[in-house]
Amino acid sequence: MKISCIIIDDEAIARRGLKSYVEAIDFLDLKGTCINAIQANTLLKTEQIDLLFLDIEMPLITGMDFLKSLTHPPKVIFTTAYSEYAIDSFEFDVIDYLVKPISPERFLQACNKAYTVFEGKKTSNSDVEKKDNREEQDYLFVRVDKELIKIEYDEILFIEGMQNYVRIHTTSANHMVLVPLKNVIDLLPSKSFYQVHKSYIVALDKVKAISGNQLILSHQKIPISRSKKEDVLAVLTNNKILRK
Repeated sequence: MKISCIIIDDEAIARRGLKSYVEAIDFLDLKGTCINAIQANTLLKTEQIDLLFLDIEMPLITGMDFLKSLTHPPKVIFTTAYSEYAIDSFEFDVIDYLVKPISPERFLQACNKAYTVFEGKKTSNSDVEKKDNREEQDYLFVRVDKELIKIEYDEILFIEGMQNYVRIHTTSANHMVLVPLKNVIDLLPSKSFYQVHKSYIVALDKVKAISGNQLILSHQKIPISRSKKEDVLAVLTNNKILRK
């Protein structure tokens, strides 16, 4: 397994040091180095990145503010000279927090943690596929405030991603849940739900019509990504929603 990564740090010496560490670890695939969040944002639009080695105190945009700006941020290992941000950083579900100067041993420890996280995710995705094929449930539980709420799959209209949250729109209510949209699709039966846009998952049987690059669900209009439109049409056809 290879973990694609980038380094984001405004200090040239820090970038060189981190690059030498990354290149010494065989399961890391370095896709680039960036001097600030603006460069990193551009790179994330052209490369599929799994992991960020991210500095916090940078000009223009701080590392934490950069993460807040991303709809689906990659996993993160913070690399910073400031220990006082450690507690705040774990609000972002980071893998590790490294304080400069970073020793090779401490860097390797953080990368091994990342490997475990990604290996676990791979196993989890495999388990979800097996569950879809063998013993699919017809509901899920979500945590809303301090309660666990049961939501039947056939009640869901669509799910809207908003940074680290999703809003689940159902026939009777809407629920805000602290979880990234990319994690939700793995919990849903693939034959019934499809991610039609980076910010939307729809229940296929709730689609009433297609108008241009939009799906019509009762009173809602959901955008379809241009890159996904052909796939969406194929999925809907396979599910016999489109008829001649």
